[in-house]
Parts: sequence; structure tokens; C-alpha cells
Amino acid sequence: QASQEELKAAYRRLCMLYHPDKHRDPELKTQAERLFNLVHQAYEVLSDPQTRAIYDIYGRRGLEMEGWEVVERKRTAAEIREEFERLQREREERRLQQRTNPKGTISVGIDATDLFDRYDEEYEDVPGSSFPQIEINKMHISQSIEAPLTSTDTAILSGNLSTQNGNGGGSINLALRRVTSAKGWGELEFGAGDLHGPLFGLKIFRNLTPRCFITTNCALQFSSRGVRPGLTTVLARNLDKNTMGYLQWRWGIQSAMNTSIVRDTKTSHFTVAMQLGIPHSFMMVSYQHKFQDEDQTRVKGSLKVGFFGTIVEYGAERKISRHSVLGATVSVGVPQGVSLKIKLNRASQTYFFPVHLTDQLLPSAVFYATVGPLVIYFAMHRLVIKPYLRAQKERELEKQRESTASDILQKKQEAEAAVRLMQESVRRIIEAEEARMGLIVVNAWYGKFVNDNSRKNEKVKVIDVTVPLQCLVKDSKLILTEASKAGLPGFYDPCVGEEKSLKVLYQFRGVLHQVMAADNEALRIPKQ
Repeated sequence: QASQEELKAAYRRLCMLYHPDKHRDPELKTQAERLFNLVHQAYEVLSDPQTRAIYDIYGRRGLEMEGWEVVERKRTAAEIREEFERLQREREERRLQQRTNPKGTISVGIDATDLFDRYDEEYEDVPGSSFPQIEINKMHISQSIEAPLTSTDTAILSGNLSTQNGNGGGSINLALRRVTSAKGWGELEFGAGDLHGPLFGLKIFRNLTPRCFITTNCALQFSSRGVRPGLTTVLARNLDKNTMGYLQWRWGIQSAMNTSIVRDTKTSHFTVAMQLGIPHSFMMVSYQHKFQDEDQTRVKGSLKVGFFGTIVEYGAERKISRHSVLGATVSVGVPQGVSLKIKLNRASQTYFFPVHLTDQLLPSAVFYATVGPLVIYFAMHRLVIKPYLRAQKERELEKQRESTASDILQKKQEAEAAVRLMQESVRRIIEAEEARMGLIVVNAWYGKFVNDNSRKNEKVKVIDVTVPLQCLVKDSKLILTEASKAGLPGFYDPCVGEEKSLKVLYQFRGVLHQVMAADNEALRIPKQ
């Protein structure tokens, strides 16, 4: 947001600081020439409205983007953004053929009712009856991939295999999707399986208004019993910024009408739904609270009441690594009994383990289903997950340090050269500030500070930035904007990839003060 006058003033000040003619020492003169050229390059970018708009929006990668030379010179940042997005779209189209979007689900159903529903008289004469029988009674595997054909056409290939109590089957589907306009798309689907005959389907999505859309899905399922048609239509509307309303009508197998309202905010997710249909009619309310912590913890609960009975569910999910989310849900119902559902999302793959504990409402089953996963999770998190993530972070930091070592070395040399070139200017600034009882930076450090006892084994990594900060003092004021301080003249990054702070001990009106600011935090001293 700096004006052209402010840019010119800063440019003149740095030019005076780094001008080669001001330094007689040959080594200082060489360093001054290099820094002077860097300042000149920066001013060339920022003094031109077009290149400044590109840099402000996209940084260095925008300036390095090919294709700007054929772009008509624009006046506004919005037009610059449009051109950049057009160039990006062209580059994406060139890489279109290399992209797929694999998605998969593996579900393993476990029957553990023998843990709670044992009848001793039935096991008296059976060898090994003292050990409960836990078995896998069903499995489901599905996978899909996308193959972009053009910028508007996509082919989707999917398949699934299911088995339950020794019987099962599978199917394979091919869908062709075309984006017809910014308002909608259509999809043709063909499928076949060993349990059902051929399937032909048509799906259409259309935005009716900016706040309302409709989806229609028609299907023809061929089997030995004849043709089974099906039709599903969903009408959705934005009720407000965070709330969506849905109306669904399904005709064919399991015909039903369903209406639901979903409210999703930064801290919560709320759903209320009602369905009238054959064979199931129900009402359902669910709520999920999103904690604003680093692990993105979520706690949820729901109540579902219908002709099939009543189900109460509660659970939680938490991020355990960069790409993995682990969740557990306890389901208590009549007549379903008690179940524990464990789910792991790893990137675009989902692993689901429903464990059926009992057909009855047993307090012991509810207790173990609730407490067991918590105890196992916290033990695993402390003994396995946390050490693994710590080691992984160290490896990534080490890799980052190695890849940026030469660049950081160059930045360090430039910063040290800048500090040597600033000495004379800083001496004059200190003399002027002392004369007016103004702002004098006594000491300043930048880097990684360790104040927490739990991190006492970590190494402090800081650099002295007293001279560069004093050089930025103007009229007894020091103003730093919301940007990484590693880019300031005389600064460099002493600990790549780690959290950094700036600590300043300064004197103002003859009184000592101390302030500490995060790396990207704005700083203005003296404070009121």
C-alpha cells in the first residue's frame, strides 16, 4: 500500500546507503555494488504499475511466469489477475493428460458380539470355548480414477467388490462427464456386474440461480426380473451464507421424499433431516463442533428416530498427520444394539472398520466402546504418532535446510555486507536520536527463541540485528509491516522452516523498554 512518493523516498535512502562511490574500501565497494543493483531491480518492479500489480498478487513466481511479454499493458490489478489466470489455465491444459484423481474405500465389517453376548451353556462341550470368537463377516472395496480428455470432458472409471458371510459380487462403471457451461454439466454412465445386469444412467447438474441448483439422476437397471427404472431429483438453495436447504425426491427402488437443512460454520456443523418413504421413514438431528486447534479436532453427536427404531451416535475425529484423519463413532440403537465404527482418511483413500459389539443395550459394551478407543488413541499418540511426526518434521527441516543452504549462505553474506555498509549511517542516526532523546535500539535479535521448559532441549538460533533495525529508525519511529522480517535489509533467515520472532531492547526518552513480535507481525515502536 506504499505510495509512489514513499517508494521513491525509500529508494533514495537505500541508494545513498549502498552507493558504491560512498565506499573507498575495495571489498566494501564490491558488496555495495551488488546490493545497489538489487535495490535498483526492486525499484524497477515496484515503480511500474503493471509489474507491481503482478508482484503484489503473485510474488516472484508471477514475474517469472512466461507469457507476460505478449500481454497488453493493463491498468488495474483485476485485469492483471485475469491475464495471470488465463496463462495458468493454458499451462494446466498442457498438463491435463497427466492428471488423475484416484479415490478409494476399503470397509471391513467385524462381528465381535461373542465378547458380550456369550451363553455359557452353549459352550460347555465345545473345545476352546473359553476364547470369544471374533470374525470378519463382510468386506467392501471400491476404487475410482478420473481421466481428463479435454478441458471440458472427463472419463471416470470405477469398480467395487463386496462380500458378506461368504457371498458377494462386484461391478464396474464407466462415466463420461461434460461441462456444458459455467452453470452446469451432464454425465452418462454405463455399468455391469455379476449380481445385476447392465446399468444405463444420466445425471444432470444445473445452476438455476446464483443461490439455487438442481441435480437429476435417471437410471435403468436391467436384471432377470426385467427393467427397474429409477429417478432421483435434488433441489438445493442457499438460505444464507452458511445454510443450505435440500429437497430430494426418489422414485423406483426404495421410493422416498427427503428434506434437510445443513448449517456449516467455522466452528460447527448442524443438520436436521426428515424422510417419508418405503420402507424407511425417519427424523434425524446431528451436530458437530469444530475446535480451532492445530489437530482440527471435531466432536459430533446425532439422534435418528424412524420406523426401524432409534439410533444415538456420538464420536470424534482428529488429524494425526498432514494427510491423515482418524475418527471413531459409537452407535447405540434399538434394535441394532451397540457398534463401534473406526474410520481413517488418508489423502483420497478411506478405510472403514465397523465393529458390531452386541445386539442388546448393554452398559458394559457402551463403556468399552467409548473408553477403549480413547485409551488406545492417547497411548498410540504419545508412544508412536508424536515421535514419528517429530522425526518426520526434523527430516523435512533438514531437507529444506540442505536445499536452501546455498541460497541462505548468499543471503547471509548480503546481510553481513549490508550491516558493514550501514555502520556510518547508523552512527549518524544514533547521534541525531541521542540529541533529541529519541529512539535508540540497544539490542535486537531475530530468530528462534526457546522460552518454554518443555522445549529446553531445543537450540536457540538467533542473529544480532541491532544495526539494521537502528538504520530503519526515522524521526524517532520504527515501523515494520506484516511480512517476514527475513527480507529486511541486513536480515536473513537463521532457522529455515522454524518459527521465528524479533526481540528488541530499545531506549526512548531515556527509559529502557523491551518488545517481542512474531515474524509476520506488524511492529510499531515506541508504543503508546
